[in-house]
Amino acid sequence: MQESAYPYHDWNKRVAAECYAPNATSHIRDSARKMVDIVNIYSKISFDFGPTLLSWLQRHEPETYSAILQADSKSREDFFGGHGSAMAQPYNHMIMPLANARDKRTQVIWGIADFEHRFKRKPEGMWLPETAVDSETLDILAEHGIRFAVLAPHQALREREIGDKKWRDLSKHKLDTKNPYLCNLPSGRSIALFFYNGAISHGVAFGDLLNDGVNFANRLISAFSDEEVDAQLVNIATDGETYGHHHRFGDMALAYCLYHIESNNLAEITNYGKYLEEYPPTREVEVLENSSWSCGHGVERWRSDCGCNSGINPRWKQGWRKPLRDGMDWLRDNLARIYEKHMSGLVRDAWDLRNEYIKVVLERSDKNADSLLSGHALKALTKDEKIKVLKLLEMQRNAMFMYTSCEWFFDDISGIETIQGLQYAARALQLAGDASGSSLELEEGYVAFLEKAPSNIPSFGNGAKIYESVIKPALVDLPRVAAHHAMSSIFEDLPELADVNAYIIDRKAHDLQEADDKKLAFGIISVRSKITLEEGAINYAVLYLGNHDIITGVKENMEMGRFDSLKEEMKADFVTGKIHGMSALIDKNFDGHTYSLSELFKDRRTEILNKVFHKTSKELESALRTIYKYQYPAMQTVKLFRIPLLKYFYNNLEFALNADIFNLLKKEGKVDCKRLKALLKEAKSISVQPDNVTLSFIISRKINSIIKEWSGAAEDMTLVEDVFSLLKTLNGLSLDLNLRESQNVYFYVGRRLLPSMRQKAESGDRSAKRWVELFSDLEDYLKVEIE
Repeated sequence: MQESAYPYHDWNKRVAAECYAPNATSHIRDSARKMVDIVNIYSKISFDFGPTLLSWLQRHEPETYSAILQADSKSREDFFGGHGSAMAQPYNHMIMPLANARDKRTQVIWGIADFEHRFKRKPEGMWLPETAVDSETLDILAEHGIRFAVLAPHQALREREIGDKKWRDLSKHKLDTKNPYLCNLPSGRSIALFFYNGAISHGVAFGDLLNDGVNFANRLISAFSDEEVDAQLVNIATDGETYGHHHRFGDMALAYCLYHIESNNLAEITNYGKYLEEYPPTREVEVLENSSWSCGHGVERWRSDCGCNSGINPRWKQGWRKPLRDGMDWLRDNLARIYEKHMSGLVRDAWDLRNEYIKVVLERSDKNADSLLSGHALKALTKDEKIKVLKLLEMQRNAMFMYTSCEWFFDDISGIETIQGLQYAARALQLAGDASGSSLELEEGYVAFLEKAPSNIPSFGNGAKIYESVIKPALVDLPRVAAHHAMSSIFEDLPELADVNAYIIDRKAHDLQEADDKKLAFGIISVRSKITLEEGAINYAVLYLGNHDIITGVKENMEMGRFDSLKEEMKADFVTGKIHGMSALIDKNFDGHTYSLSELFKDRRTEILNKVFHKTSKELESALRTIYKYQYPAMQTVKLFRIPLLKYFYNNLEFALNADIFNLLKKEGKVDCKRLKALLKEAKSISVQPDNVTLSFIISRKINSIIKEWSGAAEDMTLVEDVFSLLKTLNGLSLDLNLRESQNVYFYVGRRLLPSMRQKAESGDRSAKRWVELFSDLEDYLKVEIE
């Protein structure tokens, strides 16, 4: 959960709703702002998604994920002569010039493998994170079959016609971005480079070009030169989030721009792969080493206080960047030594094994792990040796993830992006300790670097304090997973076999005692990691005394006599109400291995606390409602004489009324519109403003779910009538509804059913006539034009 993404659960969810999904089903609108068509923009543009994001979309937004894969297939088959629009990316968005050669190679190998796994073809191009480039990176791309990359125009150092001996210095001249260029590399290999139009790209990202699709199209067309007779390519590059997230409805501006160009035959829409095949480079270029598109100082944004920042906190300093980078580099090199030392005698080539580990990362299974290890092991590995090798591989995976570019990009070391990077480093340290026996000295050395990384926020202090207070408490191991399961088990009936993130939990025994709001549970579970395959049998005891007062003891392979004795003693005391001292008894018998609600995984902790305080919340709402009813006559008098309502009284009423409205809307099934109308009228009568942000979010989800359900039996308009009732009830509120999903469903249903329903209506079918009438009314609400 990321609170800053409210009302969405996290930023991935929010950006997916605002950008990734809309671009897969973007709307073409007419002059009356009605939707007249739906297009998958990805099929018409060159694009790349990082492997991490794609894996998230695959799990959480499967429809959008499928649409992205289909777009690449459609671009190959229908538009661009076998050249797909999707581009690959180094695996975890690492700033490549700042990586060592070994990591660069693994990043490219993993990025290609992930791409082939998803798109079922070899990538032609690779997008470099932040377009950060050096010759070594380009050489590794070329070595692995990548034909082209895309850079910013200022990243070209000099250029010449192929075969010419004289270079043209681009510090004094402007690069023509309408041509591809050949870049010859020190190894003798070469790669094609495209340079995007900087001015138009800037206008899209930071200007007003996405305010109007026609203006956007005209600006692109204006970049062609009438004086040139050869083929020209006008290309731009921006963050994908520009189209819908950074610029609301930016996807529709892009969709209409492409539609306008094609329908008016202003230019041919192509992609890099097709253009390169048809018009190979005639000019050669050399790149500006260690340069990028998002830092005017090269790649300093990712290793120093160069002055580049988000602009949100202009007075903040980024002196934390250098010690963080130095610490990560120091840790990486020490982890490499541990990796090589402990892989020695187990596998033939530890770094070749790391390069192939992506096969297991893409499809986690015992079979895949065994297949990989058997192909690299020097001998038949024991179970413990397999676990050790997998832990060392995971250590290396996390050692690369701790370099994700956004970790340095923003303003402070306490930002969520940097926190994520520190968590990867902490996990790498944890795995290093598991594999080598101890990592305390290594951790102390790493934290010494973090101590030199100051936060701009006094309460955070520096990186070392953040590491101790935020990062370490969030580390996960088998006992913490067991504690999470044990605490969850007293609030709901869990299955005997449960999947908890990267772990499988097999419940062997569970005994729950309850008395009023107090609970006592004992159990034995087996916890197994799906990633490292380590497992353990863990005993637990949980004592819950109401509200948030809970203590959980866990111990791996606890002596059964001791466990059974404790269990009988505590059960006897619990039944007779002798709970004093039971917490201390758990702490003593589990040797201090105890956990509280704070150790639960964040989402689960939130769910349980909501349950814990649900009763209190209801009691509070009821009390506030009683006060409101009792004071209603006085409130009307206050209103009559225009006397301001006491703020604390007003706020309490606002809370109670909003809670009533939200609870009503969250119920399954049809909304009680009569009750909703009464609540809204009540709020208006005392000038209470509904929480329109939350209300818009809930209503949008409600309507979208109803319309989606309707699509399964679209000839029955009952559910559509429910939507009408709801929308009419909410009429007059300043709601910002996101009904894109409903519009898509309505459009496809209309294309499929409207002609036949009209025929039935014209032949005298009354139900069909009513269907057509309601469908037409819904068209006005959703602002969709089928014909």
